[in-house]
Amino acid sequence: MSKIGTDIPRKRRRWRIAAISIGVVAFLVGGSVALYAWSLAQAWDNKTEKIADAFPSDDTRPPVAAPGTGQNQPQNILLLGSDTRGSVGDSIAGLSGQRSDSIMVAHIPADRSAVYVMSVMRDSWVEIPGHGYAKINAALSLGGVPLAVQTIEGMLGARMDHVAVIDFNGFVGVTDALGGVSIDNPIAFQSSHLKGHFYPQGPQNMNGEEALAFVRERYAFSDGDFQRVRNQRQFIKAVMSTILTPETLTSPKRVTDLVGAIAPHLAVDEGLNSGYVAKLGSEIRNVRVDNVTFFGAPTDGTGTSPDGQSIVNVDWDEIAKLKEAIASDQLHLYTPGVPTPQ
Repeated sequence: MSKIGTDIPRKRRRWRIAAISIGVVAFLVGGSVALYAWSLAQAWDNKTEKIADAFPSDDTRPPVAAPGTGQNQPQNILLLGSDTRGSVGDSIAGLSGQRSDSIMVAHIPADRSAVYVMSVMRDSWVEIPGHGYAKINAALSLGGVPLAVQTIEGMLGARMDHVAVIDFNGFVGVTDALGGVSIDNPIAFQSSHLKGHFYPQGPQNMNGEEALAFVRERYAFSDGDFQRVRNQRQFIKAVMSTILTPETLTSPKRVTDLVGAIAPHLAVDEGLNSGYVAKLGSEIRNVRVDNVTFFGAPTDGTGTSPDGQSIVNVDWDEIAKLKEAIASDQLHLYTPGVPTPQ
């Protein structure tokens, strides 16, 4: 079981949504190759860290989703990222006392025809069980992974079947393991993270270091974090476009390198093992990038909390529609809005 090294500088925290999404890709797509690569399955089980007691008490949780098409159950997987390894040394699983800097939920419908990945703004103002209203990223600090799971389940009214935490250090390696990625940059900017590097508008190839600076950037944009999130989605699409191709999926070496790069930087619940990954990977083997939808949880602009914090307001009317779409396994009928600052 792997352990993660030194603490990550605080300034690196804001790009973590993209890094988490690489984790989504790695364990959903990598699982299909684990079917014929025993060594890959062993790498997953031996190199990912395990989160003990990852879930809240069962009597506080939404019910398990009923089986749907093909007798599969829809799957919801919570992904968290934090800029430190928590209060138990260098363990990525021990995150009590640390806030989650990025939050995502991956939903896989029962018919396994698509993947939906929803990002949740870390400053979203929600009720945290037992602690009143606070920014959603405080749940991890206040009660560890179980409280983070319980908070998201309360917000969405849906049970999280699995949970994973991702650490920064696998990011550059994953990009480079793919041989770099091609990203269509919507807005030209001078990087504040990679000194002297200018990103022109339009398609360009990026290595791991360049992609990292691309998804971290927010100071160059008039709307800051909102453009940063849009750029992260550009990056995620580029990664998935590279992974979800016959050239990658039929190359044991490329997928072994990919999973080998990300697995040491993941902590997962005990059920998120190579057997589960292989089964789910096989079930979604026909999913391609056009079948993957990324969207943000509904927001209603920014504001100030009663105690003076800068927060993101949740659009609870839209959340109600989102809840119904998840509960009925009909996310393909849900039309997400585009979060913008107000």
